[in-house]
Amino acid sequence: MTGNISKAEDENGLATSAVASPSRARKTVQAVVSLVFLVAIFWFVLRQFADLSEVWTAIQSLTWREVITLFALTVWNLITYWIVVVIATPGLTLTQAGVLTQSTTAVANAVPAGGAVAVGLTYTILSSWGYSKSRSTLSIVVTGIWNNFVKLGTPILALAILALQGGQGGGRLVAAVVGFGGLMGAILVFALILKSEVFARRVALRLERWASSALRILKRTPVHGWDLALTEWRRRVIGLVRRRWVALTVATIVSHASLYSVLLLSLRVLGVSDADVGWAQVLAVFAFARLLTAIPLTPGGVGVVELALIAGLSSGGGDDAQVVAAVLMFRVLTYVLPILVGGGTYILWRRKRSWRDSAPPLSAAGAVAGRET
Repeated sequence: MTGNISKAEDENGLATSAVASPSRARKTVQAVVSLVFLVAIFWFVLRQFADLSEVWTAIQSLTWREVITLFALTVWNLITYWIVVVIATPGLTLTQAGVLTQSTTAVANAVPAGGAVAVGLTYTILSSWGYSKSRSTLSIVVTGIWNNFVKLGTPILALAILALQGGQGGGRLVAAVVGFGGLMGAILVFALILKSEVFARRVALRLERWASSALRILKRTPVHGWDLALTEWRRRVIGLVRRRWVALTVATIVSHASLYSVLLLSLRVLGVSDADVGWAQVLAVFAFARLLTAIPLTPGGVGVVELALIAGLSSGGGDDAQVVAAVLMFRVLTYVLPILVGGGTYILWRRKRSWRDSAPPLSAAGAVAGRET
């Protein structure tokens, strides 16, 4: 695989070098900006909320039983997403899903614009195991759609719960209703695309016209063929979704709930009680902080997520030092630990030769019937 990349670079010659240099420069600038931004955020957090001695004192209060419980819940949180990937990738084993998920997560968390790099690594790993581009794309797209639906739905759920719990939640309830309506609209459009090929073509052609109009303003070449691409994608998705949408939905919700549980347990074992910050308020802060990761300011949202969580939970009534300690503990378990695990799984992928070209055929995997590329 590495040899193929090197050969392609040699054949492209100077053209490849000319393209690669600006890319490296851009990545360097992104890394420097991310680092400066990250340092500024943590300087602000430690100056505004609590100093390191207070945070360390709070962390030292943990018992071994609490540490083991946190670690066990963290491991379960990792495994839950492996299950999602197995459901969305017919033929993949749980162990392979773990290697794939942790290796790509490590990349996404560790490097600037890591999300795009992680997608490329996903294709590379699945290809090495014998999965075609169409099957890999199906897995990436379906898991992405289900994750985004749950990620968008969680703030709506949290706002609705807070509105029902509190007497002065009228504004929150309105926001929840509006958000719920928007989410239901998105789900309805998705369902109609799967139900009707004619509707799918109309949606694709309209999006194509809008995109082409925007590109003309920018003096760029208009786009074409979106209707064919969307209908082809629809055919690949429909079989998988028809058979597995319940399992996929349940597994995705469990995965997101497990991540939230790690944060909630971190707060509770470090002294932030339900009387200080209720579970529904923790859910709301958690949900909105996760939405910030859509803005790729730093790899994996590091710094941005911490600031959002600490500010939201402290304003909710939690002790500053305990909140900072809990958030840092949560991020070590769910951000730093996956990077370390991912380094090991990446090495395992490179060395596990028995997995090469091991993907079962479509019929044996129970995958959707469709043309492979």
